[in-house]
Amino acid sequence: MRSLVLLAASAAFTGSLYAQASTPVTKAAETITKEGVAHHISVIADDSMMGRDTPSPGLEKTAQYVADQFKKFGLKPGGDKGTWFQRYDLPSGDGTAPNTIGILEGSDPKLKDEYVVFSAHMDHIGISSGQADSINNGADDDGSGTTGVMELAEAFSQPGARPKRSIIFMTVSGEEKGLWGSAHFSENPTVPLKQIVADLNIDMIGRNWKDTVVAIGKEHSDLGATLNRVNAAHPELGMTAIDDIWPEEQFYFRSDHYNFAKKGVPILFFFTGVHEDYHQVSDSPDKINTEKESRILRLIYYLGQEVANATDRPKWNEESYKKIVQP
Repeated sequence: MRSLVLLAASAAFTGSLYAQASTPVTKAAETITKEGVAHHISVIADDSMMGRDTPSPGLEKTAQYVADQFKKFGLKPGGDKGTWFQRYDLPSGDGTAPNTIGILEGSDPKLKDEYVVFSAHMDHIGISSGQADSINNGADDDGSGTTGVMELAEAFSQPGARPKRSIIFMTVSGEEKGLWGSAHFSENPTVPLKQIVADLNIDMIGRNWKDTVVAIGKEHSDLGATLNRVNAAHPELGMTAIDDIWPEEQFYFRSDHYNFAKKGVPILFFFTGVHEDYHQVSDSPDKINTEKESRILRLIYYLGQEVANATDRPKWNEESYKKIVQP
């Protein structure tokens, strides 16, 4: 009897996976590949980008590359005056830094006026003079996240994968200087800020463990419970999203999602930790685990589908709201 029960359960599970695999949403997830990840990172973190400092010609080239991908995927420009770029004056007084923004319009007549944001920073720390290899390529920090935003944009733009809410895909600059680009967007949003229901931020997901990603901020809103549910529904990914294991490092306050959180937008921050190559010239494309990153991105994609199609917006935990959201 036990054998029959196990056989039936196995058949049901296999059938479920087969049915799941045949849906447009899951077919779209399959466009997120290790080959795609490797290609984008090889471009973004190439020596020709000269470390993508803010400001720099390499940063401008990166911003244009992201915009070209967004255009290829059929997104709408989400920057200033119908362009792909939102530009801001640098606090240092050194000139035109860009955020690159593309929008996929939602499929629901009412919910399309609400937005889920996928964000990552495309800048890095530039050149460290006086070394034989002086270019800080920033493959993991944050070539991996910038690549993730592009891979997610491609997946969501596939036939049958467009969710009810609209999606903003955004790569910001100036993160390494003090979260400049995301701060500018949060103060000068190109869509009404109150209509942004969540920010899913991606910063450094290409290194360390093969089967684990840290989702910082899980405890602060019901996005954490949603992620747990989505994670459990996709064992085929071989990826577990865990809580913040470095609370003493205060990572919640150290990447672009924080500028959204301060304004009342629920967030999750996907991160796989620092390593010996953090902010070193040795943070190179060859060290990225592209297969692992593709599985993390598929998990984030399924989470985005859940959030963008849900009847209700994500909700803050009351105590967290009081501590984090600023008037």
